[in-house]
Amino acid sequence: MTDDLWTPPAVLLAVDLVILTLRESRLHILLVERGVEPYKGAWALPGGFLGHAEEDLTAAAHRELAEEAAMDVESLHLEHLNVYGAPGRDPRGRVVSVAYLAIAPGLPEPTAGTDAAGARWQSTDQVLCGELELAFDHQKIAADGVERARAKLERSSLATAFCGPTFTITDLQRVYEAVWGISLDPRNFYRKVQKSGGFIVAADADRKVTSGRPARLFKAGPRKDLYPAMLRPAQPPDTKGPER
Repeated sequence: MTDDLWTPPAVLLAVDLVILTLRESRLHILLVERGVEPYKGAWALPGGFLGHAEEDLTAAAHRELAEEAAMDVESLHLEHLNVYGAPGRDPRGRVVSVAYLAIAPGLPEPTAGTDAAGARWQSTDQVLCGELELAFDHQKIAADGVERARAKLERSSLATAFCGPTFTITDLQRVYEAVWGISLDPRNFYRKVQKSGGFIVAADADRKVTSGRPARLFKAGPRKDLYPAMLRPAQPPDTKGPER
């Protein structure tokens, strides 16, 4: 095709956000209820179009999160997840979305902002299994975000951020089980943690328990990248996550 016959396609640029946290020992994702068409009344990831031609993508992501979920974004570290641009993903036209991911502990209850009819934390189990259908291709984006979070726990010390200043090995194991969605053998888990030098270090105190020996307490170690990695155990196709 020659240049004089080529017309650039009209493309709209948007951002979408996968915000994950742990609540009641389960992995949750932030969703908003759409207040306008298309998909009015459906649940979706926070996000929207760039506000103007000069707006930075990350700035747009922060703005949309504040507008749709009234959430303080200063404490959130957003990382690039992926770009989604399949034809037909948005009935309004050709829309390419840049998705961002944030995983953080202790995130507050969201409040619907000016651009949403509602906002809530939703268990990722219900989203990934399709029990709750999301607007657009947000089911795919959410699944990609959860998989990225699971992979980050394999090779980084992120899990310790979801524990208190001091914690037991059992506390740490529960974080991995919640994010990975599987049950772990305590002995194998303890062995893997101990092999990853600098991941955690012993604290100066033990936690009292109602019976038996006091539980040893640990705190986050100096290493941010785990070596060897805490790889997920292979699971049979029909294996279900832990019952909560």
